[in-house]
Amino acid sequence: MDEEEIKYFVRIRNTDLDGTKAVHIALTGIKGIGPHTSRTITALANVDPRAVLGKLDDGSVERLANAVDAYTEQVPDWMLNRPKDVYTGEARHLLGTDLTMTNDDDVNRMRKMRSYRGIRHETGQKVRGQRTKASGRTGTTVGVSRKKE
Repeated sequence: MDEEEIKYFVRIRNTDLDGTKAVHIALTGIKGIGPHTSRTITALANVDPRAVLGKLDDGSVERLANAVDAYTEQVPDWMLNRPKDVYTGEARHLLGTDLTMTNDDDVNRMRKMRSYRGIRHETGQKVRGQRTKASGRTGTTVGVSRKKE
């Protein structure tokens, strides 16, 4: 193929992906798909992960889009980013705006029930047990203030 025939943007799952990158790297542009998931999707779609995404034919791009949509049914639950949904109990793999909205809902639920993590989210402090004495300082109160003489 000539350099002129490359598609610079390939649209999969309401996301514009960079057509100049390799398939397994370009798929990570979709929120909710990381390096491991993108390799799995390329294997399910039977597409070369190192091929340039913009040079793929329409059939391969369609297979990739179908593999992204059917990812939840084709892999075990431990490979999903939401193995047990809080409300339904089913295993799901969230992508794009669904992931963002669900994450916001989870944080709001923690804040409403006044859990420790919810309170830490509210106050803007570290949530996952990191130390806060030396790092994570925000605002103007950094360091030790000296007494005025």
